[in-house]
Parts: sequence; structure tokens; C-alpha cells
Amino acid sequence: MTPATPAAALARLRATFNTGRTKPLSWRLGQLEALRGLLTERSEELQAALLTDLGKNPAEAYRAEIGFTLNELDHTVAHLEEWLRPKPAAVPDAFLPAGAQVVWDPLGVVLIIGPWNYPVQLVLAPLVGALASGNTVVIKPSELAPATSAVLAELVPRYLDNDAVAVVEGAIPETTALLEQRFDHIFYTGSGNVGRIVMTAAAQHLTPVTLELGGKSPVVVEPGADLAVTARRIARGKFANAGQTCVAPDYVLAIGDAASELEPHLAAAVHELYGEDPAGNPNYGKIINERNFDRLTPFLGDGRVVLGGGHDRAARHIDPTVLADVPPDAPVMREEIFGPVLPIVSVPDLDTAIAFINDRDKPLALYAFTGTEETKRRLTGETSSGALTFGLPVSHLAMPELPFGGVGASGMGRYHGEYSIDTFSHAKAVVDKPLN
Repeated sequence: MTPATPAAALARLRATFNTGRTKPLSWRLGQLEALRGLLTERSEELQAALLTDLGKNPAEAYRAEIGFTLNELDHTVAHLEEWLRPKPAAVPDAFLPAGAQVVWDPLGVVLIIGPWNYPVQLVLAPLVGALASGNTVVIKPSELAPATSAVLAELVPRYLDNDAVAVVEGAIPETTALLEQRFDHIFYTGSGNVGRIVMTAAAQHLTPVTLELGGKSPVVVEPGADLAVTARRIARGKFANAGQTCVAPDYVLAIGDAASELEPHLAAAVHELYGEDPAGNPNYGKIINERNFDRLTPFLGDGRVVLGGGHDRAARHIDPTVLADVPPDAPVMREEIFGPVLPIVSVPDLDTAIAFINDRDKPLALYAFTGTEETKRRLTGETSSGALTFGLPVSHLAMPELPFGGVGASGMGRYHGEYSIDTFSHAKAVVDKPLN
């Protein structure tokens, strides 16, 4: 790929957009139906690529990537006509007689830069919103998931309008070349460090951005919660995709005796999910590459190992690991883990837990297991996070009527369902005053 290629692709897509071809509801629904065909007819190819890149077994790949995106697509198709209707607005008496309304204009040419951890879902779910809003789109899959990137590059042109959707593969040079172009919106999912690069590049053209980043999502566990249920739900949310999920529970803030009491339940929950030998369990994934493996393994010494700790660099495998007695300033507590290591930090009370959360960057998600409504009220009112979930980590991501996005260092902007229309459209004010 040459540096001129992104400019040529962008020019082609902008020419298409300028014809008005992407604006009719029929075109938008047609593209969404074509995307449905890609997901359903080519499901096995996508699953095979995800197995190669991340060790995702077919059931998890379908549920978390393909099925998830189909659910988002179906919800959008069912409601799109309603969402796109002009919204009447009241006119002050001083301007009467007159009418006013809000109409939803497509932005133009959108760039979607995807991550490697959910390389189908986190490219195609934003694409659903961008197409539903009537935009043309450049997709940049992650080069760190090369098998999935290659499959998307092959399949997307077969199913979608080639003059409206383009796939650009590559690494830093290709991404840099893309970011030099003038887009009408950039949607990026990934790390905060790269998010800053994206935002800096976008600023050169005053291009709006959506940044879906991450951070350390805590789990508050209080005494009195059902710890067996708590442990099972934490383990499912944490160790799916080998912990490589932006909204995975990052660490546990265990209040009082909950810390020691939770340990055996977490061990039992992990054994229930992955058996005594997770390395041999096809339902357990692998670390994306050696660089991330080497980043994660030093964390294994940052606390007392409750279970796990085993690892194999050649296989890119790290056992689901729980660490107890973790100091708040340990290295594992200084950055987003993004892997199968779960630290437990003990705190004496809820006040300390809230202060601990508020002293750090605002997380993408905050989870809590508690038996009291007072704790729920306080966490809702006294903390800030992209989402707040009681009793079921990660679940909000799969609810298309909820916005998904971060706050502060965990991101900006939101999407899913109708919120994607807000993101990929301009809400245009229209006033009509009669001349006589």
C-alpha cells in the first residue's frame, strides 16, 4: 500500500457521498441486510480467523463477536425508520407563525479504526451505526489480529457497496497515512496512548472523534453478598477472551472480610469454567502476542497467588490467575491489566473503596456486588464511570438500548442502538417561517 492509497480511497467514498446515494432509507437498510449476509453466510470463516488470532473457541467467537453484532444490527433495522424521523421542536411565541424541527444529516466519510481483542465486533458494530446513519466508511482492522483483518478485507468488498465502504489493512504507516486525511468523523477503539495520537491528528482537520478506550474497571465486593454467585460472575467477565476485554473486571476492591472469604469461591469458579488444566481447555483463549505476554507475566509476582500463575510463552498462555494481598501501589495496579490476572485489594469500608476509585482515572465500567440499596445509591451518586453495573459485570455492553462509552481517560462519545445515530449524524436545526 502506498501513501496515496488512503487519499484515493477517501476521494472515491467522498464522491459517492456527494451524489446523495447513501441518504435514502432503502440504501441504508440494504447495506445492513448485506452485512447480515456477511455475518451469517461467512460465520465459519470469521470463527476460524478468531481461533487463529486469539484462540477463541467457535461458541465464544459466535456469541461475543458475530451474534453480538447481529443483535446490534437487528435492533437497528427494527427501529431505524423511527429514529430517523424529524423531531418537532417548539417555537417561541415571538416567532409565530413558524415551524421548527431537528433532522438527522449523515456526517460524510467516517473512519473506523478497530482493535485486536474483539476484531469483528468492534469493527462491524460501529459500522452498523455508520451505515445506518447514511455515511460512507473506511475500515481499518487491527494488524495484530492478521487472520481476522485478512478475512474482513476479503469479505467486506464482496457484500457491501464498494463505492461506499473500503477496507484498509496495514500497521502504523498505513494508519498514519489515513489519519493525515480529512474525515468527517473518526471512531477509534483501543489504548489511551494511541487515542491521543488519533485525537491530535483529528484536530488538524477539526474532525470530531469517538474514543472507546479502557482503564482499570474495579469490582466492589461487600460482606453479605452471595460470594459463590459473585465469584462465578466475576470469573466469567474477567477470564473470557483470556482477560483481553476492555470492560473486563480489572481488580477487586474487597471490603472487610469479603477479601479472604472470596478467595476459595473464585478458585472454585475458575475450576468450574476451565477445569484443572486451563492450558488444555479449548474454551480458554491465548494472549494476542509475545509482547503482551511479556508485559503480563511480571504481574504474577505482585501478590500471593490464590490460583493460577502458570504460563507458557511459546503457546502464549497464562493461566487464569487470582492474586491476594496486593498492595495498592503494586505494578499490577498502575495500568490496565488486559489479561487473565485478577488482583484483590482489601479495603476496610465503603468510604475507602469510593475514595480509592475517585483518586484514579475514571473507569470504563464500575461493578459492584452488594446486598444493600444504600451502597448502590452511594456508588451511583458518588462515583463517575462509563457504566455502572450491579451484580453482572460486562452485561451492559450487550444491551443495545444502553449507551456504551467512557468518560475522562476511559474515552469520549458513545454508541450502540440509537446512540450510534447520534454519533454518526449531525442533528440539524430547521426553521420554516412563512413569508406572508
